[in-house]
Amino acid sequence: MDKDTRNTIEKATQQARKLLVADLAEQLEGTFDILQSGHIAPQGGGHLSLRQRIEREKIVAAIEHKRAAGMKPADAVADYLRDAAFTTLNRFVALKMLEARELVQPCVSQGEQSSGYREFCGLAPGLGLLPDSAGYRLYLESLFDELSTEVKVLFDRRDPAAVLWPRRQTFDGLLALLNEPALSAVWGEDETIGWVYQYFNSGEERRAMRDASQAPRNSRELAVRNQFFTPRYVVRFLTDNTLGRIWHEMRQGDTRLANVCEYMIKEKSSTDDRPRQDPRDLRVLDPACGSGHFLLYAFDLLLVIYEEAWGDPAAPKSTATGWTLRHDYPSLETLRRELPALVLRHNLHGVDIDPRCAQIACVALWMRAQRAFRDFGVVRAERPRIDRANVVVAEPMPGDGALVDAFASTLDPPLLGILFKKIVAEMRFAGDLGLLLKIETALASAVSHAREQFSAREKAHAQAVLPGFELEPMQAELDFSGIDDRQFFEEAENRIVEALRRFVGLAAGNAGVRRRLFKEDAEQGLGLIELVERRYDVVLMNPPFGAGSMAAKAAFEAAYPKTKNDVYAAFVERGIELLHPKARLGAITSRTGFFLSSFQKWREDILLAKAPPAVFADLGYGVLDSAMVEVAAYCLEKK
Repeated sequence: MDKDTRNTIEKATQQARKLLVADLAEQLEGTFDILQSGHIAPQGGGHLSLRQRIEREKIVAAIEHKRAAGMKPADAVADYLRDAAFTTLNRFVALKMLEARELVQPCVSQGEQSSGYREFCGLAPGLGLLPDSAGYRLYLESLFDELSTEVKVLFDRRDPAAVLWPRRQTFDGLLALLNEPALSAVWGEDETIGWVYQYFNSGEERRAMRDASQAPRNSRELAVRNQFFTPRYVVRFLTDNTLGRIWHEMRQGDTRLANVCEYMIKEKSSTDDRPRQDPRDLRVLDPACGSGHFLLYAFDLLLVIYEEAWGDPAAPKSTATGWTLRHDYPSLETLRRELPALVLRHNLHGVDIDPRCAQIACVALWMRAQRAFRDFGVVRAERPRIDRANVVVAEPMPGDGALVDAFASTLDPPLLGILFKKIVAEMRFAGDLGLLLKIETALASAVSHAREQFSAREKAHAQAVLPGFELEPMQAELDFSGIDDRQFFEEAENRIVEALRRFVGLAAGNAGVRRRLFKEDAEQGLGLIELVERRYDVVLMNPPFGAGSMAAKAAFEAAYPKTKNDVYAAFVERGIELLHPKARLGAITSRTGFFLSSFQKWREDILLAKAPPAVFADLGYGVLDSAMVEVAAYCLEKK
């Protein structure tokens, strides 16, 4: 995508943001009595309809949820406003991209004259006569409901960020911006929604943050300051020489990837005899995934990898199923009907500290999967449902102490409540550190303590021999006998998730919304723990660089004494930790680490000692769009 096209996207995105923020802010104040100062009227005006009163409850609950996590009142309202504007824009950007892929009928490209809406009105002719385009809104909300069965992260109308709807003039202006002829070519490109994400936060906003503080003051500033799109050629260079190269070595060069991966370095190495794996066992992680550019290209390569593995008579069995790919999918057509879903289920994993990133990455991967189904000739009715991607938000576990205590008290046996509260406490810096948070270390300690409690209980059972004095047996689901710590935690996690669902169902109204937000935060935290307990074959990243968040400075420096001088160096260290032996890491970072004396420990103790460079490209300035930094792109192989 050339610079002129990106400039057009940037201009439209900034105009759309201004339109939406101004309109939604007026609605918050004028309709719902929620001021930008953070003041919320206790009851709201008597002018509200029943629907508006319900909507207000959801908005207030979302703002209170942010305040419980430590935000100041005005910041909580501002953050809600950004969430609402961003979600609204993303929905209509996604609809434009879905139209271009023929995954929905034309619904926004011609506004109320779009063929999808005209057909909808044919079923209920009175819709077109409703005032203020209420019929068109009903049609679009019905479309959102249908899409939310799979893309819940963006189209779920229960999301408090989706409560506000732009008023008629704003809505018409938004559609006019998105339907500009200059943008017509971008909607078929997978990268477009990622550029919208980057340009939603303006360069002026980033400069203001840097002027106010040399180091990011919180997780949002850390995210916004480091939103720089990775160019496609860099994505391909790094992925070709990690995932592509690994498969090339497994196949001893007999692979279509030799031609597909034009940036792959094909010279022989000591690992050319790499044992073959079932592709369902290959794991790819982007620990700072943004809008998912590395994952999208890895998806393309994995389609080839799966088909070649299916046709390999010497293919090994999968650890996931215990069978070969051809055993599980007897024909190539059977495999192709499931293949896009298999890639998202087994192979691709991402983390980011910005919930908006996760929102976009999930949507982008879902759309890529749908395009693959179409290319394989799989009709809509035969496509498996894809209702999630392995992309998680690194954020603090629920910040509302009262809800934490209330939920923990419902867990049975009490050991689970103790474990949950321990996890919540250890996750307090997740939003500032992201995947750099070594939660598995703290978790190992908590599980070890639980094991000691279990052993003491078992010993007490053995000694309780007098009739009538036996202790109640431990719950079978939490019996440590014959299982390791990981298996115990997996069972405990399942019980906690099930309890969260029950917890949400016991409340309605404002309390119900707050409990649902509590549940979603808790599930993200548990997802992060599950992700860091795994090991990966490929780690790909364009990590943050510079100073870390001031809020977690002490914790960061304690965890990364050798790489604390720059966040990107710590990300590389962490990425190496999460790799299998002989696995590969690809990164684009500042080039300073390779020659400054302050990075000597990183070079000697991390790179040379654990994962020496296999491929290196010194790229210099002008690579990361507007970022004024000289960069290098390189691939490391873990010893």
